Amino acid sequence: MLAILYNKYVEELFKIVIMILTKKIRQWWKDPQRFISGILLKIAPVLPDKLYLSCMVRVQCGYWPSWKNPQTYNEKLNWLKLYNRQPEYTMMVDKYAVKEYVARIIGDKYIIPTLGVWNRPEDIDWDKLPNRFVLKTTHGGGNEGVVICQNKAQFDRNKAIAKLNKSLKTDIYTTLREWPYKNVCRRIIAEQFIEGKDGDLPDYKFFAFNGEVKALFVGSERQLGEVKFDYFDAEFNHLDIVQSHPMSSKQIPKPDNFEKMKEIASQLSKGLPHVRVDLYNVNGKIYFGELTFFHHGGITPFHPQKWDFTFGSWITLPKSK
Repeated sequence: MLAILYNKYVEELFKIVIMILTKKIRQWWKDPQRFISGILLKIAPVLPDKLYLSCMVRVQCGYWPSWKNPQTYNEKLNWLKLYNRQPEYTMMVDKYAVKEYVARIIGDKYIIPTLGVWNRPEDIDWDKLPNRFVLKTTHGGGNEGVVICQNKAQFDRNKAIAKLNKSLKTDIYTTLREWPYKNVCRRIIAEQFIEGKDGDLPDYKFFAFNGEVKALFVGSERQLGEVKFDYFDAEFNHLDIVQSHPMSSKQIPKPDNFEKMKEIASQLSKGLPHVRVDLYNVNGKIYFGELTFFHHGGITPFHPQKWDFTFGSWITLPKSK
């Protein structure tokens, strides 16, 4: 009797496992790009840089990159990952160390004040922080390592610590081969809270090429829901580019001090083949955000695709060492 019950139990359990796996496989193959990317991410640590990047560009952008004669923006970004490894880039992507560097070039009035620096989230001195502040990990990209506190009385410290610890374990070097991040000292910084109109804080991301701004995009509605990206040319004419996030249904106004923002981006990009300079503009006051060498990791397609070639034409590659 027990053997019959045991066999029946095992049979039913096996059916459940098969059903779950079948469902998962169907989900994966509905999105084969995601499935293959997931496999590449799993084996990333053992793959050579060029092979890994070739595969990621093929999967994400739909074409094999040319290493001998790169033409598109994404091709050239990945070429720069492999062949333009300048030691100072590590300091320039460190969200704490870069502040002193930028202040020397454009002045410290554009730097968001730092309230504290810690090696571990558990070391944060919460009592010394004001009612509103922002926490960031120094080595990450995107918004994954950012924690915003708008009211300490309602702030979940344990949740913040968990998010920061998770962010400290992320490795952009391994997953995207963005080598400047490989040796960044992983820390947490607290910054002064800044806020735009209506609770939104649009950020202006300038595509600059050796001192010349060619385009930008504005990230808006980040604090209000799904972030929106709107692309513009250097004169703030709206472009028909969609990349990773939809356009906003609202009109994005041109800042009154837009030319000053372009001047700052130009200054910070001099001597560099390409860098994206991220700035904030809060009620007419400009703040520096960060420097990004590999926009969207160099693996995000443009829609329409012509812009991949247009942006690529703006990069003059240095001679590789």
